[in-house]
Amino acid sequence: MLHGLAFSAKRIAKSIPLLSLIFTLALSTPSWAETVMEKVARTGVLTAGTRKDAIPFAYLNENEDWRGYSIDMLVLIKDQLEKELGKEIVLELAEVTPENRIPMVVERKLDIVCGSTSFTWERERFVDFSLSYAVTGTQLLVKQGSGLGSPESLSSKRIGVLPKTINEQVIRLVQSQATLVSVKNSAEGLTALKLGKIDAFAWDGILLEGLRKTAPNLDAYKVVPKKPYTREGIACMVPEENSQFLDVVNYSLVKFMQGFVEGKSKSVDIFEEWFGAKGVIPIERGLVIEFFQDIIDSRAQIPIPKNE
Repeated sequence: MLHGLAFSAKRIAKSIPLLSLIFTLALSTPSWAETVMEKVARTGVLTAGTRKDAIPFAYLNENEDWRGYSIDMLVLIKDQLEKELGKEIVLELAEVTPENRIPMVVERKLDIVCGSTSFTWERERFVDFSLSYAVTGTQLLVKQGSGLGSPESLSSKRIGVLPKTINEQVIRLVQSQATLVSVKNSAEGLTALKLGKIDAFAWDGILLEGLRKTAPNLDAYKVVPKKPYTREGIACMVPEENSQFLDVVNYSLVKFMQGFVEGKSKSVDIFEEWFGAKGVIPIERGLVIEFFQDIIDSRAQIPIPKNE
């Protein structure tokens, strides 16, 4: 999942004017007198948006508790805020969807969104993104033996997509002759696939693997193609003009990555739960270290005390 297939930049460029119009009509960017840091310092609350169906990044378990890799990142950000502000901070989590996550950040209903959001240059026009702490790409969940996977194989096929996601855009670009079928969420997409209403369900590859390994009766399904159609970084979104808060977010993420590279137990335990040998989606450790080191090198190494 750390590689992608290239496709024409011209085709991507053609979609930008339409996307720009959609976002411009949907969003406005008011001026806020209070920064996120000032708001958190005043209220003692960090309000974060996330997903409830994005295993292993963010989800609600059987006890209705928030769990996931991105939830762990939010806890680390909350902990760093406590150190910098010198007070206890409460992390309040709220569900977001692909349709409302950017407006809720722009309108300052949320201080931050960390779930399974991919960076795109179009989204960057309205919110600021943190450094990436994971990589994914658009793939398909299909029945074994379907023969689907290559862009050519998707012609005239019904592909389930979540509206207003990068996955929807990617499928439209790699195969314009595919029929896109909108689904409300992953559960609806999975049901449609099982009932034969769609031929494939397009989503982030890591999320599809998480769905395949945790949902019942999915042995007859697989994730294709082996190399995703695209490669995107998973990151957090924050309101624009909040550089101090974004610095705290990035510092927290790089500190985690540095801890993993150095074998610090706290960082290793977090990562291993989701992507280790016994995690939800095992990923080769060497690839992760290489990715994390590249992110660290783009900023600076963080000295981590021996007791952390």
